Amino acid sequence: MNEPRPHEAVTPIQGLVRPFQEFADLEASGGLLLIGCTVAALIWANSPFAGSYFHFWHIDLTFGRIGGLLAKPLHFWINDGLMALFFLLVGLEIKREVLVGELASFQRAALPIAAALGGMIVPAAFYLLFNHGGPGAAGWGIPMATDIAFALGVLALLGSRVPTSLKVFLAALAIADDIGAVLVIAFFYTERISWISLGVGGVFFVALLAANRAGVRHLLIYAILGLGLWVAFLQSGIHATVAGVLLAITIPARQRIASRAVLTSNESPMLRLEHALIPWNRYLIMA
Repeated sequence: MNEPRPHEAVTPIQGLVRPFQEFADLEASGGLLLIGCTVAALIWANSPFAGSYFHFWHIDLTFGRIGGLLAKPLHFWINDGLMALFFLLVGLEIKREVLVGELASFQRAALPIAAALGGMIVPAAFYLLFNHGGPGAAGWGIPMATDIAFALGVLALLGSRVPTSLKVFLAALAIADDIGAVLVIAFFYTERISWISLGVGGVFFVALLAANRAGVRHLLIYAILGLGLWVAFLQSGIHATVAGVLLAITIPARQRIASRAVLTSNESPMLRLEHALIPWNRYLIMA
């Protein structure tokens, strides 16, 4: 009889990394991280060290100088950089849901769209009611943003105890709400418009559409053109997060059939990019 194989030895490095790997594999880890960072930020911002909290977000983070564009404070890279990636992921989710998901027909999309509209209009109306004519009246768009990420994070913590239908509804609501947020940013929170930069952005967008039409499936091409689109929108005065949504529209969603005889297919560029962005969104951008 063969003796049982001894357990493989675990190196100190493996022992150190394994808890983080197990944490990353948890479905609820993104929600836990989001809630933990929120609590930490609230404590820090309301502590005697609040000054260092606000100073932290204004630290210059410089990667070089191209007309002063790449020498910006930390909050710029979050609001205009990381959030553009977040809205790229949102745009991919919108596209997927419009094609085959909860927004694929009007009947299926009506309830989450109505809920999203109510969740935006009612808070904005109450804000204007109490702040009309005051110095903070222009902030009416802030309460419109429904942070569905927290709700989804809590649902993730509850796991299988939450009905799948509720998760699907909240996800569709989040997508409809994000569409509204993009439109509000584009039309109401744009201070100035540089038509030349906007025209350059239009050229990059047309190039992205042409690449899609030509059957280009290499994501590097879309990344390079998308970076140009982001810079152009950044210089145009329209919030750079809109570039993320426009880029998502151009990413090919169709799978490539390997052969006519064998019905095997590769994952579409849209799904590959979405899967690549989800960990970054869950553990960096949202935190």
